Amino acid sequence: MLGNLFPLDSSKPFTDQEKIGHNRYHPEIPPVATVKPGDSFRVDSREWFDGDIKNDDSADDILNAPMKKVHGLSGPFRIEGAQPGDLLIVDILDVGPIPQEQGPLAGQGWGYTGIFAKSNGGSFLVEQFPDAYKAVWDFHGPWATSRHIPGVKFEGLIHPGIMATAPSAELLAKWNAREAALIATDPDRVPPLALPPEPEESVLGSVPQADRERIGAEAARTAPPRENGGNQDIKNLTKGTRAFYPVFVEGANFSIGDLHFSQGDGEITFCGGIEMGGYMELHVDVIKNGMELYGVSENAIFMPGRQDPQFSEWIAFSGTSVTLDGEQRYLDSHLSYQRAILHAIDYLATFGYSPEQAYLLLGAAPVEGRLSSVVDIPNSCSTVYIPTAIFDFDIRPSADGPHQIDPGIGAPKAADPVYG
Repeated sequence: MLGNLFPLDSSKPFTDQEKIGHNRYHPEIPPVATVKPGDSFRVDSREWFDGDIKNDDSADDILNAPMKKVHGLSGPFRIEGAQPGDLLIVDILDVGPIPQEQGPLAGQGWGYTGIFAKSNGGSFLVEQFPDAYKAVWDFHGPWATSRHIPGVKFEGLIHPGIMATAPSAELLAKWNAREAALIATDPDRVPPLALPPEPEESVLGSVPQADRERIGAEAARTAPPRENGGNQDIKNLTKGTRAFYPVFVEGANFSIGDLHFSQGDGEITFCGGIEMGGYMELHVDVIKNGMELYGVSENAIFMPGRQDPQFSEWIAFSGTSVTLDGEQRYLDSHLSYQRAILHAIDYLATFGYSPEQAYLLLGAAPVEGRLSSVVDIPNSCSTVYIPTAIFDFDIRPSADGPHQIDPGIGAPKAADPVYG
């Protein structure tokens, strides 16, 4: 083990650290360190808003979350000998919250989940939930509980939201062109269809000052997943995972960040996992010419870890591709998953949860989302599975009717924004 190649001081902002990471993708962002195939090393990671979200009972920080500054990624790390066309092997040896610390940063004994306001990015159910809400979760060893969502306790499924290699100049240009074309179809949409390059709040590592304006205007935002991996938010990429990433630049320039204590499939509230800072221990290797050998041109391959919490019983909800207004859509799996989640929210509300509490829970707890049928025209069927063991009461339907919980202080709501 080489030690910690990207240490973070919890008392300092991301941009005031010994080594400066990045929050944009560009092939000219220099590596912070070089490792060799076969090396193992440790990396600290800051939560995606670098301390702007607080452990309190207000959601105004979610409403005003500074989207231009995310994500603060650790790296890039150059892998000696890696060349375009290779596959980079990344093993997650360990991953966890900021160790043995209690403090004001998410990861220091706590984390948070947020429903993002329509005016600031929105969520998967943005039309039904246009306002900003927040839930704070306390960590108790491997478990999480929340004063904002009482009656639940579950083991975390700790994972990075982002692992990525750097794009080549050609691939970066392709991203920017296709996303600009999408934005142009409805440039005034709220929330926007995509996020173009944004120099303001860009963090570009040790890029020379003379190049910062140009690179800031070209560099891609880290919000979406792309060919390099990126913000895929796959909850099963936990301890024991082996991932294979395509290499597009000399050295691969690999980065990580956006750690989550737990998450439901889809990260449906947008800030849907339990966000936190923490650490990762990684091992890297290279398969020469691996992209051609295995037919990989624009995607990562994963062998998920086997550290998942073990559940033996689930309650599941289905949805089909019919809108709330009764309009039939053709095999729309995005819509059918929305409907499945809405059905789960309606069900949980019968036990006394507010719809917002239920929505936050489905984003944070280790629920399973599945495409159950994608061929039976005209209706796609999607399902969401909730483990029954996370509740401290019987969540199953019975002749006695739903148990009534005390919803407590509820999920904080931000002040009402003005929508465009």
